[in-house]
Formats: sequence, structure tokens, C-alpha cells
Amino acid sequence: MAGDASPGEGAPPASPAQTTAAPDGHAAPQGHGKAGFWALTIGAIGVVFGDIGTSPLYALREAIGHARDGVGGDLAIIGVVSLAFWALMVVVTFKYVLFLMRADNKGEGGTLALMALATHAIGRRSAWIFILGVCGAALFYGDGIITPAISVLSAIEGVKDAPGVGTRLDAFIVPISAAILIGLFLVQSRGTAKLSKYFGPLTAVWFLSLGALGLYHIFDDISVLRALSPHYGVMLLINDGFLGFIILGSVFLAVTGAEALYADMGHFGKAPIRAGWLCFVLPCLTLNYLGQGALILAHPGAAENPFWSMVPQFAYWPMLALATIATVIASQAVITGAFSVTQQAVQLGLLPRIDIRFTSETQAGQIFVPAVNTFLMVGVLTLLFVFQSSHNLTAAYGVAVTGVMLINTLMAYSVITKKWKWPLWATLGALIPFGFIDSVFLTSNLLKIPDGAWLPLVLGAVLVLIMWTWTRGSQILSAKAKKDSLPLTDLIEMLRARPPHRSPGTAIFLTSDPDVAPVALMHNLKHNKVLHEKNVILTVRTAERPRVPDSERVKIEPINDDFKKITLSYGFMENPVVPRALSLCRKQGVKFDIMSTSFFLGRRSVVPSSSQGMPLWQDKLYIFLMRNAANPTDFFHIPPGRVVELGTQVSV
Repeated sequence: MAGDASPGEGAPPASPAQTTAAPDGHAAPQGHGKAGFWALTIGAIGVVFGDIGTSPLYALREAIGHARDGVGGDLAIIGVVSLAFWALMVVVTFKYVLFLMRADNKGEGGTLALMALATHAIGRRSAWIFILGVCGAALFYGDGIITPAISVLSAIEGVKDAPGVGTRLDAFIVPISAAILIGLFLVQSRGTAKLSKYFGPLTAVWFLSLGALGLYHIFDDISVLRALSPHYGVMLLINDGFLGFIILGSVFLAVTGAEALYADMGHFGKAPIRAGWLCFVLPCLTLNYLGQGALILAHPGAAENPFWSMVPQFAYWPMLALATIATVIASQAVITGAFSVTQQAVQLGLLPRIDIRFTSETQAGQIFVPAVNTFLMVGVLTLLFVFQSSHNLTAAYGVAVTGVMLINTLMAYSVITKKWKWPLWATLGALIPFGFIDSVFLTSNLLKIPDGAWLPLVLGAVLVLIMWTWTRGSQILSAKAKKDSLPLTDLIEMLRARPPHRSPGTAIFLTSDPDVAPVALMHNLKHNKVLHEKNVILTVRTAERPRVPDSERVKIEPINDDFKKITLSYGFMENPVVPRALSLCRKQGVKFDIMSTSFFLGRRSVVPSSSQGMPLWQDKLYIFLMRNAANPTDFFHIPPGRVVELGTQVSV
């Protein structure tokens, strides 16, 4: 997607990772040897499956709570367990693990990667794909706020059933959860590289504990194995009628986090994620849900909090500690995912430049985005103190995730028909069932709007407005700049006819359109009446793939003895380090002495206009975003002492 990256001329640009790295700090998958494969699999268990691994804390509790208001009896319990198991099979295993993970963009997954892939597949920009991608990215942040709150809170609520405690600690549950989450957000600026190597093993222990507890309690009532048949889930939905529809909204809690399999594909690779899910995570989750169901069949009172009722007293406090660690790791993965999505959104031109910091000198995936971190922390703490319990939070959970899942299904249509060349009947045969299931889950979760599901929708709408305003405003500025600009070839002819005073050294002018004279170059000639000995028209572009190899990074196009055009290409998951890229020009015979090179940036001062462009309120929003965008000098890693900024005023 040619999201031009010119710092001063309105085009929003790029983001991180010269080398691939996992959000937990693992290196990108290289696929060398069995030891490396299993190391990646363990790493994936810590990052990819953290969210879905904390669902047993609350998913069955909520679903059975609704089901017992209907037909009740054994069918309510077995039916809910059956629905949870088949939701894991259909949504996670069939849709994501076996099907959608095939739709990768040079190994990368996720909503924005799929948007870029779909755009490339149809060969042009598509309004509906753009809208779907923007909505998917916006809804992701809604999930990113709710997941840490509900995960950590559901773990700490385990103290209510702790032996010898009673209700004495109930008043401290929310403050303790808040303290843990505040600490988690505060350490983000220091990075998690040192701790991340423990994420995988600790989460693996958590899953083994889930499986062991489930296996132990299955024998409480072995008839729970009937839940492996979809018959009982279907019967529950039929017998409960509209209530069955409501139950589905709670059952969906069992698969929240499924989209992480797809989004984190580039960090670990398809094979380790698939192996981790099919051979380890899915069996452990299945055993745990079956065990919870058997426990409730044998002891109906356990339905109030089935997960913690499974834990024997001697292991209760260690299990509570392990659950807390698992939820913190799951929250960390979501926070890192929000950082990554922000990077991609900036690179693809959906958001203004944002301050992105690296927290590790050796692991490119270790990044910190202060604005996003603050936004998430405020949002999470607000949810925590407003909703007070994981039971209340479940009402707000699910809408954002189901929305993203449906969006992924819709965008996959272009990839399957245009890139995979599937016939229409095969495409519809694959997507209609998935789309139907996504729509049913989404509609069921929309019933929770009065109870709190409005929150992620409002948040998503605000983010969609911000992305749309930034994109539209940038397009208007770009069009105006092109209309008022002078073609570069015409300027060169004028300079040949009337040569200006020449200054030694090299001047690099960054611009989004290399065919027109950059604003900074025009102002330099107009006010300083000088032209450097060597002049470079530099454009930074965003490719439709996640990363661009160094061999394809630089394209040099000589114009004459005084001017050259240089185009730097970056993937939408890379960080634009301009000096490093310019050093690659030596291989093509062009050398830069950074200490005798000046970088000229054109900075626009935008004023609102009610007579043209966007509505006045949207103009003001765009100006606010532009003023708070990251400094282009820092964003492109240009030495500050070599930068000259020349500005102009323009209305939108």
C-alpha cells in the first residue's frame, strides 16, 4: 500500500522491526531443527494462547448460569460443555488454525496484514476493504482494554473460595487487581525481554494444571463425555429457544483470544502455533471444560464458581498464584499486540506518527508506545472500578472479538477468489458457514449492549473516526500540495536557465511525491537563494508486505548532475531508519557523508476552513492529531543536528 512517508508533507509513515521478533522477545521463526521448532512452540504457548487459556476461569460459569434458567437439569450442563467444545473446534481449529492461517501476508497475519493482502489481491485500493480493516483495528483496542481487566480480576477473585479466608478479603479484590495491572503497565517502558523467556514455560505449566484438574474431575461423572457430541449442544439451543441464543454469547467467552493465533503468526510461524494448539492447548482446555461439567453434574452447587471449586485445598494457593501469573502474561501479550497494531496502523497511514521506542537493542519486537500504554492503562482501570467484578465485565466482553472475527471472514473473500483463484462455489462453501457462525455469535453478544457491550463499540467508533479523519485529511493535503506544486522537471529547467548560488555538501529533501518540487526545496530557493552541490529527492514508501529485504530497500534514479531521486521501501511492520538505509546506497555507487549532509523537511501549518474539505469540527480534530504527531526527525531516526525545517500554511 503506497502509504507515502514524507515527514513534512502530510503523508503518515512507518514503524518497527528490522528483524522479526516475537512480542515476548523470541526471535522470528527460522525453522531450523527440532529444538528450534519446540522452542518456538513453547514461546507461542506463552504469547499466542495466553488469552484463550484464561477463559476457563469464567466462561463456563457464565454460560451455565444462563442455561440453568432454561431447561435446567443435566442437559443444561452437558449442552453448555458441548457448545464450548465445538466452539473451540469450529472457530479456533477449523477456521483459524486450519483455514485462515493460510491467508498470510509474507508470513504475517492479523486484520491489518489481511487488509494489505486483500488490497494487493484485487490490485487496487478498495473502499470496503479499507473500512473493514479500519473497523477491525479499532475493535482490537476494545478487546485490548477488556482482556487485562477481566483476566486479572477473575484470577484474584479466587480468594473468595480460598480455604480459611471467607469474605475477609473481598473488599481488597479490586484494589489488588488494580495494583497488579498498574505495575504491569509501568514496567512496559523498561521492556520485558528478561522476563519473556519465562512466559512460555509458565503458561505451559498453567495449561498442564488445567488439564490435570479436568482429568481428575471427569470421573466425578463420566457421563459428561457425552458433551463431545454436538447433539447435546444443538438440543440445548432448540429447547431453550431465545435463551439459547443468549447462552451463545456466554459460550463465546471460551474462544476469546482465538484471533491471536492469526495475529501472532509472523512471530512464531504456522507450524509451531498449529502444533501448540492441536497437541497441547486444545486437549488441556477440553479436559478442563469436561472436568468442570462433571463436577457440576456431581455437585450442582459448584456451578457458582466451577473452576475454583475444582481446585483441592492443598493446591489452592499455588493455583491462585499460577492463575495470577497466567493472567498477567495474557495481559502482557494483549498490550504488546496493541503496540504492534499501532505500528502497523501508523505505517499504513491510518494514524499519525506516534512515539515508538525500542526497549531492547537486540530484539526488534521489544517496543513501547507511550501514548497507547497510557490509553490502555486508563481504560483498564476505568473498567475495573466501574464494573467491579469479572461477572459484570463478561457483559462487555465478546462484541469486539466477534466483530474482528467477522471482519476477517469478509476480507478473506478477496484473498481466496483473487489470490488463491478458488471458484466461487468453493469460496462460498468455505466462508458462508464461518460467516454465519461469526454473525450468530456477534448478534448474541450485541444483546449485551445494555449491560456494558456498548463500551467497546463506542471506543471502536471513536477510533474509526480518528483513523478516517487522519486518512481523509492527509488525502486532502496531498491533493492540495499536488495542485499548488511545481513539477520537478520544470524547476530543474528553470534552475538551468537561472543558476542560483551553489553551496557545498548534499541536501536531502523528503517528500511524498517525487515528481513535484518539495516544499522545503522551493522555500530554500525562495528565501535562502541557494542550491546545494548535490540534491536528493527522497521518498519513503510503505510496501504491501510486512518486511522488505535490504537488497530491495533502495532505488536510485539519477535525473542530472545536480539531482537524484531515491526511494526507500519499508514493510508495514518495519521501522524507517533513514541514515541506515542511505548507507546501503554505497553498493550502488552513491556515498553520503552524514556530517556534510543536510535534511530538509517541509512542515505544514494547517488552519481549518469551513468552506472546503471536511466539516469544521473534523478539520480541528485533524489539526489536533497533526500537532500531537511524533516529530519526523525522531520518527525517521535522522540526526537532529542535520535537520532544517521549512514551513508553509495551508487550509483543510
